[in-house]
Amino acid sequence: MQTVLVEINNETGLHLLRDLELLNVLRIVKENVVESKVKLSEKYKGVFTKEDAHSMDNHVENMRGEWENI
Repeated sequence: MQTVLVEINNETGLHLLRDLELLNVLRIVKENVVESKVKLSEKYKGVFTKEDAHSMDNHVENMRGEWENI
């Protein structure tokens, strides 16, 4: 018996694994394994331009101000 870690790319892969489990070819040990926590700053680094980030930051600040004025 050997244990391996598999990354599933789509739902078809998950269905195939479940079918193999039904055929007693393999056994799914854990489902919904939580990946290691990645900092949001690392995850989204370089996704937005500086202008977009600045615009969103201003928008968030405006929304916070609106909530505080209620």
